[in-house]
Amino acid sequence: MFEPTTTESFFERERDRLVDELSSGFEEMMTHTNVLNRKLEEVYGVGKEFTTVAALWGESTYLNYVLSSRRFSALIREQQAEMGSGGDVGVPGTGGANFGPNAGHGR
Repeated sequence: MFEPTTTESFFERERDRLVDELSSGFEEMMTHTNVLNRKLEEVYGVGKEFTTVAALWGESTYLNYVLSSRRFSALIREQQAEMGSGGDVGVPGTGGANFGPNAGHGR
């Protein structure tokens, strides 16, 4: 800080005091701004780390979907092949019994 001389007026002393106060306030503000900036960079870095995890999770979810849909399609094709080779198949889910009008005829 400064040492006031006797030749300075009240206005000059008050001005110098306010300039010093403003200067220290700006220094404090810059310190807090730097801390905030570092924290924001940390948050951004953590977010970037999760981007990779999210991408991997998305790929595995997609692969699971593709594999399960392929398995489902294969199961449907298998059942259709069984139904096609069995002649009179019957009502699905009833063990192959045919409850239609031709039941028991032509065998």
